[in-house]
Amino acid sequence: MTKIHIIGGPGSGKSYIAAKLSKMLGLPKHELDNFFWDYESDYFGSQTPPVKRAEKLARVISQDKWIIEGVYHSWIEESFHQADYIFVLKTNVYVRDLRILKRFILRKVKLVSSPRKENLKTLIALLKWNHQYDGNNLVQAIKMMKPYKDKVIILTKNDDVFKLFTKRKRKVG
Repeated sequence: MTKIHIIGGPGSGKSYIAAKLSKMLGLPKHELDNFFWDYESDYFGSQTPPVKRAEKLARVISQDKWIIEGVYHSWIEESFHQADYIFVLKTNVYVRDLRILKRFILRKVKLVSSPRKENLKTLIALLKWNHQYDGNNLVQAIKMMKPYKDKVIILTKNDDVFKLFTKRKRKVG
C-alpha cells in the first residue's frame, strides 16, 4: 500500500511527478483540480459544492493506494493524515511562471487538451496568484502538516522524488 500526497504551487511539477510515479509504482492518480472546479458549468471558475468535493475526496482516500496532487490545503487534511508520503514542491517561482506560460500556450494551440476554459485574463490572475502562493497558501499548508511532519518531504528538485522510490525498489528487490 502506498498513498502519496503531492502539494506545490501552480507549475511546480505536481502533475508531472504524479503521472511518472503512477506509472512507476502502479498507483492511480487524482488531480484535486478535478474535485475543486466544476468543469461542467457554463461559467469559468465555478467551484464544485464543498459537500460534493468532500465526497469525491473521501472515495479516493478510502482506497488502499493513490496519488493525490494539488495546490489545496484547507479542505484536504484527511488526505495528509492518510498519506504515507507528503511531498511539498518548493520549485522556484520563475520556473513555475515559465511552466504556466508554456502550458497555457500548448493548450491554446491544442497540443495539450484541457477541460479548463482559460483566457489571457485568467492566465494573468494565475501568474499573480503563483507569486503569492509560497508566502500564503504554502505557509498555511505546512502549518497544517505539522502533525504529519514525519512523512513530509520538502523538495526543491523534483527529480529527487524518483530517486527515493528507485532506492526503495532496489532495497525491496
